[in-house]
Amino acid sequence: MAVAVLVSRALAGMAAHEVTVEVHLAGGLPMFTIVGLPETEVKESKDRVRAAIQNAGFEFPARRITVNLAPADLPKESGRFDLPIALGVLAASGQIPADRLGAYEFAGELSLTGELRPVRGALAMTLGAERAGRGFILPRVSAEEAALVADAAIYPADSLLQVCAHLAQREGLTRYTRVPGAGNVAPAYADFAEVKGQAQAKRALEVAAAGRHSILMVGPPGTGKSMLAARLPGILPPMTDDEALESAAVLSISGAFRPDAWGRRVVRAPHHTASSVALVGGGATPKPGEISLAHHGVLFLDELPEFERKVLEVLREPLESGRVTISRAARQADFPARFQLVAAMNPCPCGYLGHPSGRCRCTPDQVLRYRAKISGPLLDRIDLQIEVPSLNDGELTGAATGESSAAVRLRVTAAADMQLQRQGKSNHLLGPAEIEQRCAPDAAGENLLRQAISRLNLSARAYHRVLKVARTIADLAQCERVAADHIAEAIQYRRGLETR
Repeated sequence: MAVAVLVSRALAGMAAHEVTVEVHLAGGLPMFTIVGLPETEVKESKDRVRAAIQNAGFEFPARRITVNLAPADLPKESGRFDLPIALGVLAASGQIPADRLGAYEFAGELSLTGELRPVRGALAMTLGAERAGRGFILPRVSAEEAALVADAAIYPADSLLQVCAHLAQREGLTRYTRVPGAGNVAPAYADFAEVKGQAQAKRALEVAAAGRHSILMVGPPGTGKSMLAARLPGILPPMTDDEALESAAVLSISGAFRPDAWGRRVVRAPHHTASSVALVGGGATPKPGEISLAHHGVLFLDELPEFERKVLEVLREPLESGRVTISRAARQADFPARFQLVAAMNPCPCGYLGHPSGRCRCTPDQVLRYRAKISGPLLDRIDLQIEVPSLNDGELTGAATGESSAAVRLRVTAAADMQLQRQGKSNHLLGPAEIEQRCAPDAAGENLLRQAISRLNLSARAYHRVLKVARTIADLAQCERVAADHIAEAIQYRRGLETR
């Protein structure tokens, strides 16, 4: 047989598009050509495939070999095409049977000895293969990740020789079976009980967790802002299977997923030198950025004003929409970005404005310039803005007496369940019409809200966010109606930096 046809997958954003690998052998001077918009990694597969075939004990045909990766207008990257190309060469040269190739999809990078190395995006590719009704042959190291797709027929292999033996029906590959309960171990997080003092900050984080609201903490160095942020994931409601699968899919295409982290909320904390592309994603071949890698998890931005202003501005649309679209001249990729923003900053350039020690020597102009690095539109999109003051001597030297994360998580989960039963989603996802319907306060609460709008000059967005936060506070109290005390607590979280 001079022609062999196999199926593999190419990643484009969150999608794993089907790629037909066609291998043709013809007479003429020996030549190995790959067409179909291959990136550099795919072009280099010629040398890996040649060495792997020879070291596996097969003969590499001294003929004119043409490999076509269709569709031709879809960019092909990564070494995952090594395995299907090698199998196509062997099938086209008659060294292995070709009649079973159509029942499977193939992906795997080959070493020079013919061993299979792991591939990125195994989860997304397996999902595509399962929907197409084909089995999926891939490296054994990637099998556990691929097995997260229910009912998928996964056949892990260690080498090219094993795959050939399976196709020749000499020694079949064993279908991978996920161990029941594997990956379902309750994730371990840092405990809230370790944080001394900061009762107001803990309460604000509880509210943020219950409604998945964004939060900004402002305070001098060493007051526990980073410590509090690190403990937020521990009080969030457990991830649903759908959320865990979506999070794993994003991490998979970036090569950052670990099967033992299944069901654990991701915490991403990029350094303040990160670029806008690193934050939202991009590149010649669009890849997810930090906001997408934090999908259904937490994005912690420490030292917020130290980020470049143009970098912070790219967060504005994803905070509202929960998605980010990366557009390039030749291609476009859409990534989910339903993250929970947690930010921390100092009150002034030196960090000690308002500190009992009186160490701050910053002028009012310096403080204003420092805070002006965060634009009003971005600040307006942050639901809760709280102060984290310095601890007094008694709090600092005394034992930590706060509640454990487990106790707080029970209240947060009860409030989250109440939201799902009422409206099918978290409060932070409510639209304007839903806010008017679900978050309407009683008469006293409405009167208090009118006064706040007048005195604090709240924007329409801030007004809606106060209502959503108040609805979450009411849910934590298991109240059906938003009352004046819920509105009052929500308003104090919207005072903004200009009041401090």
